[in-house]
Amino acid sequence: MGHILVVGTADTKGEELAYLASCVRSAGGHALVIDVGTRAPAIAVDIAATTVAAAHPQGITAVLGSDDRGTAVAAMGEAFTRYVAGRSDIAGMVGIGGGGGTSIVTQGMRQLPLGIPKLMVSTLASGDVSGFVGVSDIVMIPAITDMAGLNRLSRSILNNAGQAIAAMVAHPVEQAQDKPALGLTMFGVTTPCVTAIAAQLRDDYDCLIFHATGTGGRTVEKLADSGLLHGMLDITTTEVCDLLFGGVLPATEDRFGAIARTKLPCVMSVGAVDMINFWALETMPAHYAGRRIYRHNPNVTLMRTTVEENVEIGRWIGDRLNQCQGPVHMLLPQNGVSALDIEGGAFWDPAADAALFDALEQTVHHTASRRVTRLPFHINAPEFADAAVRSFREISPN
Repeated sequence: MGHILVVGTADTKGEELAYLASCVRSAGGHALVIDVGTRAPAIAVDIAATTVAAAHPQGITAVLGSDDRGTAVAAMGEAFTRYVAGRSDIAGMVGIGGGGGTSIVTQGMRQLPLGIPKLMVSTLASGDVSGFVGVSDIVMIPAITDMAGLNRLSRSILNNAGQAIAAMVAHPVEQAQDKPALGLTMFGVTTPCVTAIAAQLRDDYDCLIFHATGTGGRTVEKLADSGLLHGMLDITTTEVCDLLFGGVLPATEDRFGAIARTKLPCVMSVGAVDMINFWALETMPAHYAGRRIYRHNPNVTLMRTTVEENVEIGRWIGDRLNQCQGPVHMLLPQNGVSALDIEGGAFWDPAADAALFDALEQTVHHTASRRVTRLPFHINAPEFADAAVRSFREISPN
């Protein structure tokens, strides 16, 4: 069994850190206490902050030589990330922290492969933790009380975390390695398409379906960059709309970058690019007043993309496709790109779709391995799913 790293700032959270480590050990875990503080520790630790700081590319003084706390925290986060990357014996990690500690520890956690248990007990865990979790599988546990000495509540929370991480490490799932993995992207409005594709491919592939909510796209591309995918069916590229026009579920500028870097076989489409996502109606930017909208639920509002926006989307995606040297096939569903974009539907707009398709075709440099094909189907029609499967089998070496 590998080690469970118990990580925190031993200068300010020493008592809690020692107690958490004892809980891990009482549950049978092999705990190593790692100090990521920037001052003298209050407890004995297994790995000193100087050891972690030495992993910084500019050395220990870049981390521990600054009087500015913000600078020291940022440098320690980088050092801890590099320290984690240099270890091959990590079975799990549990951390504690306030603002600074949470930033440092989760930065290292995000370095670990998906599937390795990661628990973070944080005073910030009940708020927006997207900046700490990113596209990792970190479990955030609210500390409830501040970390200023042990009390009846903090003992319970820390004990739960210690017992949980030890159990996770002791009982890993048995992974079937006989099938290569595929990454697929899906939204509610493209579910029939993607589930039909997965059903046809599941006998031969382990189909990993990701919700295209910004983090979903980043996660599937992280897996691609990590060499964990055999190919992709990036059917739902709606995150591009939010990136370009201020929606709340955006991609990053690196969307499709992993496909270019890895040259993985990829079948793509323009699923749900008819919509930009916002939260409740009253949160929509004022300059979008009067636009065609659809209230998905009280907390989510969808706005139909226009002809002009679809031209920009098509060109943006096309430019990224031109960077892909591996086998890439873009399929364009001429009868609608989402469940709402169908004749009689709330977002039915043939002119906007045509503008998207024309922009894509005119932007992409067509080659033997980079193709754009129009299909006379709706994206959720069985025939479209069949065509996507045929296309993937054609370009996949297996």
